[in-house]
Amino acid sequence: MDYQKLAQLLFPDLQLTPEDIEKRYPPRNLPEGAKVTRIAPSPTGFMHLGNLFSAIISERLAHQSNGVFFLRIEDTDLKRAVEGGVETIINVFHRFGLNFDEGATIDGDKGDYGPYRQRQRAEIYHVFAKELVLRGMAYPCFCTEEELAAMRETQQEKKLNFGYYGEWAKCRNLTLEEIESSLKAGKPYVLRFRSPGNPEHRIKHRDLVKGDMELPENDQDIVLLKSDGIPTYHFAHIIDDHFMGTTHVVRGEEWLATLNIHLQLFLTMGWKAPKYIHTAQLMKMDGESKRKLSKRKDPELALDFYHAEGYPVESVLEYLMTLLNSNFEEWRMANPTAPMNDFQFTTNKMSNSGSLFDVDKLQDVSKNTISMMTADQVYDHVITWAKQYDEQLYRLLTEDEAKAKAIFAIGRGGSKPRKDFAIWKEVKDYLAFFYDELFVPAGADSYPENVSKEDCLAVLNGYLEGYDPADDNSQWFDKVRALGESLGYAGKPKDYKKNPEQYKGHVGDVSGVIRLAVTGRTNSPDMYCVMEVLGRKTMEERIHQAMGILKG
Repeated sequence: MDYQKLAQLLFPDLQLTPEDIEKRYPPRNLPEGAKVTRIAPSPTGFMHLGNLFSAIISERLAHQSNGVFFLRIEDTDLKRAVEGGVETIINVFHRFGLNFDEGATIDGDKGDYGPYRQRQRAEIYHVFAKELVLRGMAYPCFCTEEELAAMRETQQEKKLNFGYYGEWAKCRNLTLEEIESSLKAGKPYVLRFRSPGNPEHRIKHRDLVKGDMELPENDQDIVLLKSDGIPTYHFAHIIDDHFMGTTHVVRGEEWLATLNIHLQLFLTMGWKAPKYIHTAQLMKMDGESKRKLSKRKDPELALDFYHAEGYPVESVLEYLMTLLNSNFEEWRMANPTAPMNDFQFTTNKMSNSGSLFDVDKLQDVSKNTISMMTADQVYDHVITWAKQYDEQLYRLLTEDEAKAKAIFAIGRGGSKPRKDFAIWKEVKDYLAFFYDELFVPAGADSYPENVSKEDCLAVLNGYLEGYDPADDNSQWFDKVRALGESLGYAGKPKDYKKNPEQYKGHVGDVSGVIRLAVTGRTNSPDMYCVMEVLGRKTMEERIHQAMGILKG
Protein backbone atom coordinates (compact mmCIF):
# COMPACT_ATOMS: atom_id res chain seq x y z
CA MET A 1 0.00 0.00 0.00
CA ASP A 2 1.31 3.42 -0.99
CA TYR A 3 0.27 5.33 2.15
CA GLN A 4 1.64 8.59 0.77
CA LYS A 5 -0.73 8.36 -2.17
CA LEU A 6 -3.63 7.27 0.05
CA ALA A 7 -3.09 10.28 2.33
CA GLN A 8 -3.05 12.57 -0.69
CA LEU A 9 -6.29 11.03 -1.96
CA LEU A 10 -8.04 11.52 1.39
CA PHE A 11 -6.58 14.94 2.28
CA PRO A 12 -5.70 16.57 -1.06
CA ASP A 13 -5.75 20.17 0.16
CA LEU A 14 -4.20 19.77 3.61
CA GLN A 15 -0.82 21.50 3.83
CA LEU A 16 -0.33 21.75 7.59
CA THR A 17 1.95 19.25 9.31
CA PRO A 18 2.13 17.91 12.88
CA GLU A 19 5.19 20.09 13.38
CA ASP A 20 3.16 23.17 12.49
CA ILE A 21 0.60 22.31 15.16
CA GLU A 22 3.29 21.60 17.76
CA LYS A 23 4.73 25.07 17.14
CA ARG A 24 1.28 26.63 17.44
CA TYR A 25 0.73 25.12 20.87
CA PRO A 26 3.97 25.16 22.87
CA PRO A 27 4.07 23.50 26.32
CA ARG A 28 2.57 25.63 29.08
CA ASN A 29 4.94 27.55 31.33
CA LEU A 30 3.57 26.67 34.77
CA PRO A 31 5.01 26.15 38.27
CA GLU A 32 6.20 22.70 39.31
CA GLY A 33 3.24 20.48 40.19
CA ALA A 34 0.64 22.77 38.60
CA LYS A 35 -2.30 20.86 37.18
CA VAL A 36 -4.18 21.68 34.00
CA THR A 37 -7.77 20.48 34.03
CA ARG A 38 -10.84 20.99 31.92
CA ILE A 39 -14.55 20.48 31.82
CA ALA A 40 -15.72 19.53 28.36
CA PRO A 41 -19.50 19.15 28.10
CA SER A 42 -21.59 18.79 24.97
CA PRO A 43 -24.07 21.63 24.20
CA THR A 44 -27.18 19.49 24.67
CA GLY A 45 -29.01 22.10 26.73
CA PHE A 46 -29.12 19.76 29.74
CA MET A 47 -26.64 20.35 32.54
CA HIS A 48 -26.68 17.76 35.30
CA LEU A 49 -25.09 17.02 38.65
CA GLY A 50 -22.43 14.87 37.01
CA ASN A 51 -21.20 17.92 35.08
CA LEU A 52 -20.96 19.92 38.29
CA PHE A 53 -19.40 17.02 40.19
CA SER A 54 -16.56 16.76 37.67
CA ALA A 55 -16.20 20.52 37.39
CA ILE A 56 -15.70 21.00 41.15
CA ILE A 57 -12.95 18.38 41.19
CA SER A 58 -11.28 19.85 38.11
CA GLU A 59 -11.45 23.41 39.45
CA ARG A 60 -10.03 22.48 42.84
CA LEU A 61 -7.17 20.41 41.42
CA ALA A 62 -6.16 23.24 39.10
CA HIS A 63 -6.49 26.20 41.41
CA GLN A 64 -5.06 24.53 44.51
CA SER A 65 -1.91 23.83 42.49
CA ASN A 66 -1.68 27.25 40.78
CA GLY A 67 -2.61 25.58 37.52
CA VAL A 68 -5.17 26.22 34.79
CA PHE A 69 -8.87 25.31 34.61
CA PHE A 70 -10.49 25.68 31.19
CA LEU A 71 -13.78 25.12 29.40
CA ARG A 72 -13.86 23.20 26.14
CA ILE A 73 -17.06 22.63 24.18
CA GLU A 74 -17.31 19.16 22.66
CA ASP A 75 -19.75 19.87 19.86
CA THR A 76 -18.79 17.19 17.36
CA ASP A 77 -22.19 15.49 17.62
CA LEU A 78 -24.59 17.86 15.88
CA LYS A 79 -27.54 15.53 16.51
CA ARG A 80 -27.30 16.19 20.26
CA ALA A 81 -26.49 19.90 20.09
CA VAL A 82 -29.27 22.43 20.71
CA GLU A 83 -29.47 26.13 19.96
CA GLY A 84 -28.23 28.11 22.96
CA GLY A 85 -26.58 25.02 24.44
CA VAL A 86 -23.18 26.69 24.78
CA GLU A 87 -24.69 29.71 26.52
CA THR A 88 -26.51 27.37 28.91
CA ILE A 89 -23.24 25.67 29.83
CA ILE A 90 -21.42 28.94 30.41
CA ASN A 91 -24.25 30.51 32.40
CA VAL A 92 -24.75 27.48 34.64
CA PHE A 93 -21.07 27.22 35.53
CA HIS A 94 -20.93 30.97 36.14
CA ARG A 95 -23.94 30.69 38.45
CA PHE A 96 -22.12 28.06 40.49
CA GLY A 97 -19.06 30.25 40.79
CA LEU A 98 -16.77 28.04 38.73
CA ASN A 99 -14.45 30.52 37.10
CA PHE A 100 -12.49 29.37 34.08
CA ASP A 101 -9.03 30.70 33.41
CA GLU A 102 -9.50 30.21 29.71
CA GLY A 103 -11.82 28.58 27.20
CA ALA A 104 -15.16 29.22 25.54
CA THR A 105 -17.08 32.34 26.60
CA ILE A 106 -20.36 33.94 25.54
CA ASP A 107 -18.45 36.37 23.34
CA GLY A 108 -15.94 33.93 21.87
CA ASP A 109 -12.82 32.31 23.26
CA LYS A 110 -10.30 33.39 25.88
CA GLY A 111 -6.82 31.87 25.96
CA ASP A 112 -3.85 30.89 23.80
CA TYR A 113 -4.74 27.23 23.29
CA GLY A 114 -7.99 27.61 21.36
CA PRO A 115 -10.21 27.35 19.54
CA TYR A 116 -12.00 25.81 22.51
CA ARG A 117 -14.92 24.50 20.45
CA GLN A 118 -14.16 21.25 18.68
CA ARG A 119 -16.00 21.99 15.45
CA GLN A 120 -13.63 24.92 14.96
CA ARG A 121 -10.61 22.62 15.29
CA ALA A 122 -11.40 20.34 12.34
CA GLU A 123 -8.18 21.14 10.47
CA ILE A 124 -6.08 20.18 13.49
CA TYR A 125 -7.76 16.78 13.70
CA HIS A 126 -7.27 16.26 9.97
CA VAL A 127 -3.54 16.87 10.32
CA PHE A 128 -3.23 13.95 12.72
CA ALA A 129 -5.72 11.78 10.89
CA LYS A 130 -3.54 12.23 7.79
CA GLU A 131 -0.46 11.42 9.88
CA LEU A 132 -2.03 8.12 10.95
CA VAL A 133 -2.87 7.32 7.31
CA LEU A 134 0.75 8.01 6.35
CA ARG A 135 1.85 5.56 9.04
CA GLY A 136 -0.60 2.90 7.93
CA MET A 137 -2.57 3.28 11.16
CA ALA A 138 -5.82 4.56 9.61
CA TYR A 139 -7.91 3.70 6.58
CA PRO A 140 -11.19 4.67 4.90
CA CYS A 141 -14.23 2.49 5.53
CA PHE A 142 -17.07 2.52 3.01
CA CYS A 143 -19.44 0.17 4.89
CA THR A 144 -23.04 1.35 4.88
CA GLU A 145 -25.31 1.50 7.91
CA GLU A 146 -27.19 -1.50 6.54
CA GLU A 147 -23.99 -3.53 6.24
CA LEU A 148 -22.94 -2.62 9.76
CA ALA A 149 -26.36 -3.54 11.13
CA ALA A 150 -26.22 -6.91 9.38
CA MET A 151 -22.74 -7.49 10.78
CA ARG A 152 -23.93 -6.78 14.33
CA GLU A 153 -26.89 -9.11 13.84
CA THR A 154 -24.57 -11.94 12.76
CA GLN A 155 -22.23 -11.26 15.69
CA GLN A 156 -25.19 -11.43 18.03
CA GLU A 157 -26.33 -14.75 16.55
CA LYS A 158 -22.84 -16.19 16.96
CA LYS A 159 -22.57 -14.67 20.46
CA LEU A 160 -19.44 -12.74 19.50
CA ASN A 161 -18.25 -9.34 20.66
CA PHE A 162 -19.88 -6.51 18.79
CA GLY A 163 -17.67 -4.25 16.76
CA TYR A 164 -15.49 -3.64 13.75
CA TYR A 165 -12.41 -5.78 14.26
CA GLY A 166 -10.43 -8.69 12.85
CA GLU A 167 -12.35 -10.62 10.19
CA TRP A 168 -15.30 -8.24 10.61
CA ALA A 169 -13.23 -5.26 9.51
CA LYS A 170 -14.21 -5.59 5.82
CA CYS A 171 -12.46 -2.43 4.64
CA ARG A 172 -9.25 -2.88 6.59
CA ASN A 173 -7.40 -4.54 3.72
CA LEU A 174 -8.86 -2.77 0.72
CA THR A 175 -6.33 -2.15 -2.04
CA LEU A 176 -5.43 1.35 -3.11
CA GLU A 177 -7.23 0.73 -6.40
CA GLU A 178 -10.42 -0.31 -4.57
CA ILE A 179 -10.26 2.74 -2.36
CA GLU A 180 -9.62 5.04 -5.31
CA SER A 181 -12.53 3.53 -7.23
CA SER A 182 -14.91 4.04 -4.29
CA LEU A 183 -13.76 7.62 -3.84
CA LYS A 184 -14.27 8.37 -7.55
CA ALA A 185 -17.75 6.86 -7.27
CA GLY A 186 -18.52 9.36 -4.50
CA LYS A 187 -19.15 6.74 -1.86
CA PRO A 188 -19.29 8.23 1.64
CA TYR A 189 -16.74 6.90 4.10
CA VAL A 190 -15.46 7.19 7.63
CA LEU A 191 -11.81 7.03 8.65
CA ARG A 192 -11.03 4.15 10.99
CA PHE A 193 -8.09 3.47 13.26
CA ARG A 194 -6.17 0.31 12.39
CA SER A 195 -5.89 -1.12 15.89
CA PRO A 196 -2.77 -3.19 16.65
CA GLY A 197 -4.33 -4.44 19.90
CA ASN A 198 -4.99 -7.99 21.06
CA PRO A 199 -7.73 -8.33 23.71
CA GLU A 200 -5.88 -11.30 25.19
CA HIS A 201 -3.10 -8.92 26.18
CA ARG A 202 -3.54 -6.76 29.28
CA ILE A 203 -2.39 -3.22 29.95
CA LYS A 204 -1.76 -1.84 33.41
CA HIS A 205 -3.18 1.51 34.45
CA ARG A 206 -3.49 3.51 37.64
CA ASP A 207 -6.59 5.62 38.07
CA LEU A 208 -6.42 8.30 40.77
CA VAL A 209 -9.74 7.12 42.24
CA LYS A 210 -10.19 3.53 41.12
CA GLY A 211 -6.56 2.63 41.80
CA ASP A 212 -4.52 -0.01 39.96
CA MET A 213 -6.33 -1.86 37.21
CA GLU A 214 -5.69 -4.09 34.25
CA LEU A 215 -7.49 -3.53 30.96
CA PRO A 216 -7.67 -5.65 27.81
CA GLU A 217 -5.97 -4.12 24.81
CA ASN A 218 -8.39 -2.55 22.35
CA ASP A 219 -8.80 -4.45 19.08
CA GLN A 220 -11.66 -2.37 17.67
CA ASP A 221 -11.02 -0.33 14.55
CA ILE A 222 -12.86 2.65 15.93
CA VAL A 223 -14.01 5.58 13.82
CA LEU A 224 -11.64 8.56 13.95
CA LEU A 225 -13.40 10.87 11.49
CA LYS A 226 -17.09 10.64 10.64
CA SER A 227 -18.34 10.93 7.08
CA ASP A 228 -18.64 14.73 7.43
CA GLY A 229 -14.97 14.97 8.41
CA ILE A 230 -15.78 15.77 12.04
CA PRO A 231 -13.89 13.62 14.56
CA THR A 232 -15.39 11.31 17.13
CA TYR A 233 -14.97 12.09 20.83
CA HIS A 234 -12.33 9.35 21.09
CA PHE A 235 -10.03 10.99 18.57
CA ALA A 236 -10.78 14.67 19.21
CA HIS A 237 -10.29 14.68 22.95
CA ILE A 238 -6.87 13.05 22.96
CA ILE A 239 -5.60 15.62 20.44
CA ASP A 240 -7.15 18.49 22.37
CA ASP A 241 -5.89 17.30 25.74
CA HIS A 242 -2.37 16.90 24.34
CA PHE A 243 -2.16 20.33 22.76
CA MET A 244 -4.01 22.13 25.53
CA GLY A 245 -1.60 20.59 28.04
CA THR A 246 -4.25 18.79 30.09
CA THR A 247 -2.59 16.93 32.96
CA HIS A 248 -5.67 15.49 34.70
CA VAL A 249 -8.95 14.35 33.17
CA VAL A 250 -11.97 14.05 35.46
CA ARG A 251 -14.95 12.12 34.11
CA GLY A 252 -17.63 9.63 35.12
CA GLU A 253 -16.83 5.96 35.54
CA GLU A 254 -19.01 5.12 32.52
CA TRP A 255 -15.95 6.12 30.46
CA LEU A 256 -13.88 3.27 31.93
CA ALA A 257 -15.25 1.01 29.19
CA THR A 258 -13.37 3.02 26.55
CA LEU A 259 -10.29 3.92 28.56
CA ASN A 260 -8.26 1.27 26.75
CA ILE A 261 -9.06 3.00 23.44
CA HIS A 262 -7.90 6.36 24.73
CA LEU A 263 -4.70 5.03 26.25
CA GLN A 264 -3.99 3.19 22.99
CA LEU A 265 -4.47 6.35 20.95
CA PHE A 266 -2.14 8.37 23.18
CA LEU A 267 0.47 5.62 22.87
CA THR A 268 0.04 5.46 19.08
CA MET A 269 0.48 9.22 18.77
CA GLY A 270 3.59 9.09 20.96
CA TRP A 271 2.08 11.42 23.55
CA LYS A 272 1.98 11.16 27.32
CA ALA A 273 -1.54 10.41 28.52
CA PRO A 274 -3.00 12.61 31.27
CA LYS A 275 -3.83 11.15 34.64
CA TYR A 276 -7.42 9.94 34.74
CA ILE A 277 -9.88 10.39 37.58
CA HIS A 278 -13.04 8.35 37.05
CA THR A 279 -15.71 9.46 39.50
CA ALA A 280 -18.24 7.10 41.04
CA GLN A 281 -21.84 7.27 39.90
CA LEU A 282 -24.32 9.39 41.80
CA MET A 283 -26.85 7.06 43.41
CA LYS A 284 -30.05 7.47 45.41
CA MET A 285 -32.14 5.21 47.58
CA ASP A 286 -35.22 3.81 45.87
CA GLY A 287 -37.05 1.87 48.57
CA GLU A 288 -34.54 -0.57 50.05
CA SER A 289 -32.13 -0.49 47.13
CA LYS A 290 -29.78 1.99 45.47
CA ARG A 291 -30.01 3.07 41.86
CA LYS A 292 -28.33 5.56 39.59
CA LEU A 293 -29.86 9.03 39.41
CA SER A 294 -32.12 9.16 36.38
CA LYS A 295 -32.87 12.09 34.08
CA ARG A 296 -36.40 10.74 33.61
CA LYS A 297 -37.21 9.96 37.25
CA ASP A 298 -35.20 12.42 39.33
CA PRO A 299 -35.63 16.18 38.87
CA GLU A 300 -32.71 16.75 41.24
CA LEU A 301 -30.31 15.47 38.58
CA ALA A 302 -30.78 18.65 36.51
CA LEU A 303 -28.83 21.70 37.70
CA ASP A 304 -31.77 23.97 36.75
CA PHE A 305 -33.74 22.24 39.53
CA TYR A 306 -31.57 23.85 42.23
CA HIS A 307 -31.91 27.30 40.73
CA ALA A 308 -35.68 27.06 40.41
CA GLU A 309 -36.14 25.64 43.93
CA GLY A 310 -33.92 28.34 45.35
CA TYR A 311 -31.01 26.37 46.75
CA PRO A 312 -28.12 28.73 47.42
CA VAL A 313 -25.15 27.87 45.24
CA GLU A 314 -23.05 27.66 48.40
CA SER A 315 -25.34 24.96 49.80
CA VAL A 316 -25.13 22.76 46.72
CA LEU A 317 -21.35 23.11 46.56
CA GLU A 318 -20.97 22.39 50.28
CA TYR A 319 -23.12 19.28 50.00
CA LEU A 320 -21.34 17.97 46.92
CA MET A 321 -18.03 18.42 48.69
CA THR A 322 -19.26 16.12 51.47
CA LEU A 323 -19.79 13.49 48.76
CA LEU A 324 -16.47 14.18 47.09
CA ASN A 325 -14.17 14.10 50.12
CA SER A 326 -14.95 11.97 53.15
CA ASN A 327 -13.13 14.33 55.52
CA PHE A 328 -14.92 17.53 54.47
CA GLU A 329 -17.66 17.39 57.12
CA GLU A 330 -15.07 17.03 59.87
CA TRP A 331 -13.14 19.98 58.46
CA ARG A 332 -16.30 22.06 58.24
CA MET A 333 -17.18 21.39 61.89
CA ALA A 334 -13.72 22.60 62.87
CA ASN A 335 -13.91 25.59 60.51
CA PRO A 336 -17.58 26.69 60.49
CA THR A 337 -17.00 30.13 58.97
CA ALA A 338 -14.05 29.42 56.68
CA PRO A 339 -14.53 29.71 52.89
CA MET A 340 -15.02 26.30 51.31
CA ASN A 341 -11.99 26.82 49.09
CA ASP A 342 -9.75 26.81 52.18
CA PHE A 343 -10.40 23.07 52.35
CA GLN A 344 -7.64 21.04 50.73
CA PHE A 345 -9.40 18.76 48.29
CA THR A 346 -7.66 15.49 47.43
CA THR A 347 -8.46 12.57 45.16
CA ASN A 348 -7.20 10.26 47.92
CA LYS A 349 -10.40 10.89 49.89
CA MET A 350 -12.78 10.23 47.00
CA SER A 351 -15.05 7.20 47.07
CA ASN A 352 -14.43 4.56 44.40
CA SER A 353 -17.97 3.24 44.74
CA GLY A 354 -21.30 4.99 44.15
CA SER A 355 -21.90 8.25 46.03
CA LEU A 356 -25.33 8.33 47.69
CA PHE A 357 -27.17 11.57 46.92
CA ASP A 358 -29.64 12.43 49.68
CA VAL A 359 -31.95 15.44 49.25
CA ASP A 360 -32.75 15.44 52.99
CA LYS A 361 -29.06 15.76 53.79
CA LEU A 362 -28.77 18.54 51.23
CA GLN A 363 -31.62 20.34 53.00
CA ASP A 364 -29.80 20.08 56.33
CA VAL A 365 -26.59 21.38 54.80
CA SER A 366 -28.50 24.22 53.15
CA LYS A 367 -30.23 25.26 56.38
CA ASN A 368 -26.86 25.42 58.07
CA THR A 369 -25.31 27.33 55.19
CA ILE A 370 -28.10 29.92 55.17
CA SER A 371 -27.94 30.28 58.96
CA MET A 372 -24.33 31.44 58.61
CA MET A 373 -25.26 34.24 56.19
CA THR A 374 -25.86 37.83 57.24
CA ALA A 375 -29.31 39.37 56.88
CA ASP A 376 -28.01 41.46 53.97
CA GLN A 377 -26.71 38.34 52.19
CA VAL A 378 -30.00 36.51 52.67
CA TYR A 379 -31.93 39.53 51.41
CA ASP A 380 -29.79 39.82 48.28
CA HIS A 381 -30.10 36.11 47.53
CA VAL A 382 -33.86 36.04 48.05
CA ILE A 383 -34.71 39.07 45.92
CA THR A 384 -32.46 37.76 43.13
CA TRP A 385 -34.38 34.47 43.18
CA ALA A 386 -37.80 36.07 43.69
CA LYS A 387 -37.34 38.48 40.81
CA GLN A 388 -37.40 35.47 38.49
CA TYR A 389 -39.71 33.09 40.31
CA ASP A 390 -42.06 35.00 42.68
CA GLU A 391 -43.15 38.47 41.62
CA GLN A 392 -45.26 39.06 44.74
CA LEU A 393 -42.45 38.18 47.13
CA TYR A 394 -40.02 40.34 45.19
CA ARG A 395 -42.39 43.33 45.39
CA LEU A 396 -43.02 42.94 49.13
CA LEU A 397 -39.34 42.67 49.98
CA THR A 398 -38.19 45.54 47.79
CA GLU A 399 -40.99 47.95 48.78
CA ASP A 400 -39.50 48.14 52.29
CA GLU A 401 -35.94 46.87 52.26
CA ALA A 402 -35.28 47.86 55.87
CA LYS A 403 -38.26 45.84 57.10
CA ALA A 404 -37.24 42.80 55.04
CA LYS A 405 -33.69 42.90 56.38
CA ALA A 406 -35.01 43.29 59.93
CA ILE A 407 -37.07 40.11 59.42
CA PHE A 408 -34.05 38.19 58.15
CA ALA A 409 -31.95 39.49 61.05
CA ILE A 410 -34.18 37.81 63.67
CA GLY A 411 -32.30 34.97 65.33
CA ARG A 412 -29.32 35.42 63.03
CA GLY A 413 -25.80 35.36 64.41
CA GLY A 414 -24.63 33.97 67.72
CA SER A 415 -23.64 30.40 68.53
CA LYS A 416 -27.06 28.93 67.72
CA PRO A 417 -28.57 30.80 64.77
CA ARG A 418 -32.09 29.93 63.61
CA LYS A 419 -32.45 27.48 60.74
CA ASP A 420 -35.90 28.28 59.42
CA PHE A 421 -35.55 27.51 55.73
CA ALA A 422 -33.34 25.52 53.37
CA ILE A 423 -34.34 27.06 50.05
CA TRP A 424 -35.51 30.47 48.93
CA LYS A 425 -38.82 28.95 47.84
CA GLU A 426 -39.62 28.45 51.56
CA VAL A 427 -39.00 32.09 52.49
CA LYS A 428 -42.42 33.34 51.50
CA ASP A 429 -44.19 30.99 53.88
CA TYR A 430 -41.66 31.74 56.64
CA LEU A 431 -42.27 35.51 56.58
CA ALA A 432 -45.87 35.59 55.36
CA PHE A 433 -47.30 36.77 58.70
CA PHE A 434 -45.12 39.88 58.59
CA TYR A 435 -47.17 41.16 55.66
CA ASP A 436 -50.90 41.85 55.85
CA GLU A 437 -51.23 40.77 52.23
CA LEU A 438 -50.08 37.25 53.16
CA PHE A 439 -51.22 37.03 56.78
CA VAL A 440 -53.75 34.30 57.62
CA PRO A 441 -55.36 34.64 61.10
CA ALA A 442 -55.68 31.57 63.31
CA GLY A 443 -59.08 29.98 63.75
CA ALA A 444 -60.75 29.87 67.19
CA ASP A 445 -60.03 26.14 67.50
CA SER A 446 -56.27 26.66 67.00
CA TYR A 447 -55.65 28.04 70.49
CA PRO A 448 -54.23 25.79 73.26
CA GLU A 449 -56.83 23.32 74.55
CA ASN A 450 -55.96 24.02 78.16
CA VAL A 451 -56.58 27.75 77.75
CA SER A 452 -60.27 28.62 77.84
CA LYS A 453 -61.79 31.12 75.46
CA GLU A 454 -62.28 33.47 78.40
CA ASP A 455 -58.63 33.17 79.39
CA CYS A 456 -57.52 33.70 75.79
CA LEU A 457 -59.48 36.94 75.71
CA ALA A 458 -58.11 37.93 79.10
CA VAL A 459 -54.54 37.26 77.96
CA LEU A 460 -54.98 39.36 74.82
CA ASN A 461 -56.72 42.21 76.67
CA GLY A 462 -54.08 42.18 79.37
CA TYR A 463 -51.27 42.10 76.82
CA LEU A 464 -52.66 45.15 75.02
CA GLU A 465 -53.01 47.07 78.28
CA GLY A 466 -49.45 46.31 79.42
CA TYR A 467 -47.62 46.58 76.11
CA ASP A 468 -44.91 49.24 75.96
CA PRO A 469 -42.69 49.41 72.86
CA ALA A 470 -39.94 50.92 75.03
CA ASP A 471 -39.57 47.66 77.00
CA ASP A 472 -36.51 45.55 76.33
CA ASN A 473 -36.81 41.82 75.72
CA SER A 474 -36.49 40.94 79.40
CA GLN A 475 -39.06 43.49 80.52
CA TRP A 476 -41.44 42.38 77.77
CA PHE A 477 -41.28 38.74 78.86
CA ASP A 478 -41.61 39.59 82.56
CA LYS A 479 -44.92 41.27 81.76
CA VAL A 480 -46.12 38.20 79.85
CA ARG A 481 -45.13 35.98 82.77
CA ALA A 482 -46.89 38.22 85.29
CA LEU A 483 -49.99 38.30 83.12
CA GLY A 484 -50.08 34.52 83.02
CA GLU A 485 -49.55 34.17 86.77
CA SER A 486 -52.42 36.55 87.42
CA LEU A 487 -54.67 34.20 85.47
CA GLY A 488 -53.47 31.03 87.23
CA TYR A 489 -50.67 29.90 84.89
CA ALA A 490 -47.21 28.90 86.14
CA GLY A 491 -44.52 31.49 85.50
CA LYS A 492 -42.07 28.73 84.56
CA PRO A 493 -42.72 25.46 82.68
CA LYS A 494 -40.73 23.50 85.27
CA ASP A 495 -43.04 24.73 88.05
CA TYR A 496 -46.03 23.44 86.11
CA LYS A 497 -44.29 20.14 85.48
CA LYS A 498 -43.68 19.67 89.21
CA ASN A 499 -47.23 20.55 90.29
CA PRO A 500 -49.57 20.44 87.29
CA GLU A 501 -52.62 20.25 89.51
CA GLN A 502 -51.90 23.72 90.90
CA TYR A 503 -51.96 25.53 87.55
CA LYS A 504 -54.05 25.86 84.42
CA GLY A 505 -50.89 25.67 82.35
CA HIS A 506 -47.66 27.65 82.13
CA VAL A 507 -46.24 30.82 80.62
CA GLY A 508 -45.62 29.00 77.30
CA ASP A 509 -49.37 28.58 76.88
CA VAL A 510 -49.89 32.28 77.56
CA SER A 511 -47.22 33.40 75.08
CA GLY A 512 -48.67 30.85 72.63
CA VAL A 513 -52.00 32.67 72.72
CA ILE A 514 -50.27 35.94 71.90
CA ARG A 515 -48.19 34.26 69.18
CA LEU A 516 -51.29 32.78 67.50
CA ALA A 517 -53.14 36.08 67.61
CA VAL A 518 -50.27 38.07 66.12
CA THR A 519 -48.74 35.57 63.68
CA GLY A 520 -51.53 33.05 63.08
CA ARG A 521 -49.03 30.30 63.91
CA THR A 522 -47.93 28.08 66.77
CA ASN A 523 -44.26 28.49 65.77
CA SER A 524 -42.48 31.67 64.86
CA PRO A 525 -39.24 33.51 65.55
CA ASP A 526 -38.77 35.31 68.88
CA MET A 527 -42.02 37.18 69.58
CA TYR A 528 -40.34 40.25 71.02
CA CYS A 529 -38.43 40.67 67.76
CA VAL A 530 -41.59 39.97 65.77
CA MET A 531 -43.40 42.76 67.63
CA GLU A 532 -40.55 45.16 66.90
CA VAL A 533 -40.74 44.47 63.17
CA LEU A 534 -44.55 44.55 62.95
CA GLY A 535 -44.96 47.69 65.01
CA ARG A 536 -47.62 48.55 67.58
CA LYS A 537 -50.36 49.46 65.13
CA THR A 538 -50.27 46.14 63.22
CA MET A 539 -49.92 44.18 66.46
CA GLU A 540 -52.99 45.82 67.98
CA GLU A 541 -55.05 45.36 64.82
CA ARG A 542 -54.29 41.65 64.75
CA ILE A 543 -55.06 41.13 68.41
CA HIS A 544 -58.40 42.88 68.02
CA GLN A 545 -59.06 40.71 64.97
CA ALA A 546 -58.18 37.58 66.98
CA MET A 547 -60.49 38.63 69.83
CA GLY A 548 -63.29 39.04 67.34
CA ILE A 549 -62.67 35.51 66.01
CA LEU A 550 -62.62 34.09 69.54
CA LYS A 551 -65.87 35.79 70.41
CA GLY A 552 -67.41 34.32 67.28
